[in-house]
Amino acid sequence: MKKILIALALASVSAPVLAQQLPAAVIVTVDRQEMIATSAAAKAAQTELKPKADALNARLSQLRTSLAAEEKTLRDTQPAQAAAPAAVQAWQAKVRDFDTRRGQADQELQRRQQEIQASEQWVVKQINDGAQPIISLIMRERGANIAVDEQVTIQHAAAIDITADVVARLDKALPKVSITPPAAPVGTAPAAPAPAPAPAAPPRR
Repeated sequence: MKKILIALALASVSAPVLAQQLPAAVIVTVDRQEMIATSAAAKAAQTELKPKADALNARLSQLRTSLAAEEKTLRDTQPAQAAAPAAVQAWQAKVRDFDTRRGQADQELQRRQQEIQASEQWVVKQINDGAQPIISLIMRERGANIAVDEQVTIQHAAAIDITADVVARLDKALPKVSITPPAAPVGTAPAAPAPAPAPAAPPRR
């Protein structure tokens, strides 16, 4: 019993000390997804990237149409089992050429898609980096010591949301960003490209 009383006494002494050392939490929230999407820099970047995205979609449609037509021709002209070996070999050569060009088309689409994705990621990074000092300044102005992404909160009061203020100041400080990411250092392995839809399936032999 004596040890328990001593422990409680020590706890009652240390608790006020810890309370004095830790400041009360003053929180502000930022919807980073909205901050990026509604920023002037992001809108300007999307305008610049749209022609590339439109060109990619047009190229994808073109390849799908042309390769699908060629695939149908190969299937329709497949030699019968009793056909002469020379005819079978000629058809098989056309199939191999088709497979090669289909693979090249896949690589082209993946490369162009990867370039657009790299540009989008670079735009987001620049906006995020540019917003950090603005968020820090607003925190100091409001006496806040914690800033959290609104997306991870369950509930919060609208008064602590500083997203609109961040966007307004960000648009003045960073109205535009580059869509051209910096070149990767020599020796750095490129990121794996996202898979692109195949223009057409290979003919069955």
